[in-house]
This record gives sequence, C-alpha cells and structure tokens, in this order.
Amino acid sequence: MLAADPGASIASIAAEAGVDRRTVYRRFSSREELLAAIYEARLTAIEAAIADARLREAPVAVALHRYVENIIAVNRTWPVDLARMLADESVHARRDAAIAEVDAFLGRATDEGLLRPGLPEGWASALLPQLMHLVSRQLPELSAGRAADVVVDTLLNGLGAA
Repeated sequence: MLAADPGASIASIAAEAGVDRRTVYRRFSSREELLAAIYEARLTAIEAAIADARLREAPVAVALHRYVENIIAVNRTWPVDLARMLADESVHARRDAAIAEVDAFLGRATDEGLLRPGLPEGWASALLPQLMHLVSRQLPELSAGRAADVVVDTLLNGLGAA
C-alpha cells in the first residue's frame, strides 16, 4: 500500500491490513515509526540477499543470478523506496555498504570477463537495479527465478540480435 501511496494514513494502512488503527498504534507510536520499521525490514532483507548470493566467493555467473533473484524477491516483498529514509545516517551507511559490495562484485564480473570492459564508469551499477526494479513491477507473473533469467540475459546480452 505504501509503495502505491507513500502518504497513506495509519487508518488506511490498518484497514488494508484488516485491523483497527488502534492495533497499529499499539505496535507503532507514529506513522514515522511504522515507516522506519518497514525500511529497516527492507534493508535487512537486502543485506541477507547479498550475503546469500556469496558475491565474493561464488562463481560470478552463479552469484549474479542468485543476487538478482534474491533482490527481485525483496522488491516484491518490500516494494518501498529506501530513498525516503536516507536522511537517517545509519540507514544511509548500511545502504552505502550494500552498494559497495555489489559494485565490487560487478568489478569482479568485469575482471573475470562476464561483463564487457570499457563501459562508462558505474554503468552496470546503475543499470542492474533499474532492470531488477522494472522486472519486479512489469512482470509480476514470472517467478523470481524466471524474472532473474530475464534480467541477467538482458544485462549480459542486451536486446540486439546476435
């Protein structure tokens, strides 16, 4: 609900969840506290997705697919944007650490020949999250694994004819 309407009230969130708004307020003293809990859960899920992908030690093709599949699942489970919480320094630091881990992996993927060298600096790092976001929203009928196939194929092979 918050992904579709970031300004949704506690009353409408409670109604969507099928509970009374007092139930929500017993757990969260304010809308901001509820949002912080949601962002915390999303960030924790992203960190777990990165750890599960084993970006430093798994073969790059395996790690790439596992990472993409995991993040697609996170995007579908927690379809909210962390950008709203980046004013919080601890959230910002955790997000920066996650981005640095993925950037280092993409450098490894380039060094090992999975990604083409010579692309503009940061291009793969900018493109990959956009592809994952797009497939999460535009192709909800695909399983996370099949959606990851589409993202990885698009990233590695583009859309041009061979």
